[in-house]
Amino acid sequence: MKKSKNHKNNRNNVKGRAPAGVGVRPSKSLGQNFLIDEEVIEAIVDGSGVTEETLVIEIGPGTGALTLPLAERAGRVVAVELDERVIPGLRVKTFSLGNVEIIHEDILKIDLRELIDRELGEYGLKEVRIVGNLPYYITTPIIMKLLEADTGAASITAMMQKEVGDRIAAEPGTKLSGAITYSVHYYADVTSIVSVGRECFYPVPKVDSVVLRMDIRDECPVHPADEDLFFRCIKAGFSQRRKTLLNSLMSLGDYEKTQIADALDRAGIAHERRAESLTMEEFAALADALKEV
Repeated sequence: MKKSKNHKNNRNNVKGRAPAGVGVRPSKSLGQNFLIDEEVIEAIVDGSGVTEETLVIEIGPGTGALTLPLAERAGRVVAVELDERVIPGLRVKTFSLGNVEIIHEDILKIDLRELIDRELGEYGLKEVRIVGNLPYYITTPIIMKLLEADTGAASITAMMQKEVGDRIAAEPGTKLSGAITYSVHYYADVTSIVSVGRECFYPVPKVDSVVLRMDIRDECPVHPADEDLFFRCIKAGFSQRRKTLLNSLMSLGDYEKTQIADALDRAGIAHERRAESLTMEEFAALADALKEV
């Protein structure tokens, strides 16, 4: 995995006053922190892989800090924004741009595949890339929806809380890994684009951030017989990560302890191991063994 650059901004704002160009008080309920550092914005656009052949689906454009530079690079940008307060300002800023559309919608509710198919059909672009500064309180649900939706996107470039990003970027089978690690790596290769200090936002959040690019795989690295059981095993394993697999897998609810022990034996996995030590291949072998119980 590539090492990221680190950006910090020492810009100090008068408390309660938005920087020039923001103009809207961020909503706490929507988890809004507006990106205001131009170097970070440039790093995100460069790292996203967007070209003139790209349809960009931007999530949470906010005040348009990323929308405008993306529009300069991309064939077309469709920005999906939930906060109706920022929509008028976004439309004013992008009025003269013929390749930008602003949609007032919830990214968790919109039919992305339908949107993308329509846009590609109408504008004849060659690829789709998703870019966004995600609300930190729903980062994981958004990422998993995007990965599971079969949108046809080439990549997802997303800003997120550093702690979450570090977990996602970790290699499966390492101490830092979690259930989200395996879920994301099942669908995508992960590259760290840039580390972002909290000073790069308005208002200044309590955490640092990181931008990751998830390049969607043409083929998953493992092929479990039952994909749903595979993910259930991962979730159960990490639900009580300090417990051994023999005990944590009891939360699956479908198996006796002796059946779990037998499945671990047939998968060649010691009973005392913990979820964070398993490779993707071992979780697939475990799910296949449980399926045969």
